[in-house]
Amino acid sequence: MKLLALDTSTEACSVALFIDGEIRQRFEITPKGHTKLLLPMIESLLAEAELKLSQLDALAFGCGPGSFTGLRIATGVVQGLAFGADLPVVPVSTLAALAQNLSAELSFVAMDARIGEIFWGVYQRNAEGFVELIGKEAVLPVEQIEFPPQSALGIGSGWRIYKDELIARTQGFVSQIESDVLPQSSAIATLGVYGFKRGLAVDAEHAQPVYLRDKVAQTEVERAQIKSNRENG
Repeated sequence: MKLLALDTSTEACSVALFIDGEIRQRFEITPKGHTKLLLPMIESLLAEAELKLSQLDALAFGCGPGSFTGLRIATGVVQGLAFGADLPVVPVSTLAALAQNLSAELSFVAMDARIGEIFWGVYQRNAEGFVELIGKEAVLPVEQIEFPPQSALGIGSGWRIYKDELIARTQGFVSQIESDVLPQSSAIATLGVYGFKRGLAVDAEHAQPVYLRDKVAQTEVERAQIKSNRENG
């Protein structure tokens, strides 16, 4: 299988190409350079592999949660590529990508969501080596997180910013913390292939960002409805 994955959900810009089990990746920390780097990274990877976009089986992207602007960039690019090449798209959670990239059996993933909140998700690795969500992803204050009482790895920027509060809240179940990691497209590619085989791919127009915050999501729905009304006269 051949799949291209991309992520701009954080300050990192990342693109990966999965070719029959082998993954090649471009990764760069560039807080305001996503729009300049993303397409050149994609073109470089495809050229290196001597592939055209139309020769791929699918695309995958980090659909969120994460930076509002970053998610819009990734969504716009992946939709454009998918429409142009008639390819399906696999949306992949950025929280899942963080958990997948490390080797823990159980991960408590916390990304800083600003305004005193975190993006939170609990992920368990299955027998095939892929992480699966336990419960639901959420954006909420630290004191409202839910977790199973089991030994876990703490992952993400939330563990740096709210370390003391999270450790106190998780009652000693976190055995190790990796707070300086960012989502990588290599993990998104891995989960994208897994999702594709499970029938989770969608058409381009259904490849949408996941913000978790209701107000932002509602705004996007309203914008989409306005656009649709204009197009339909």
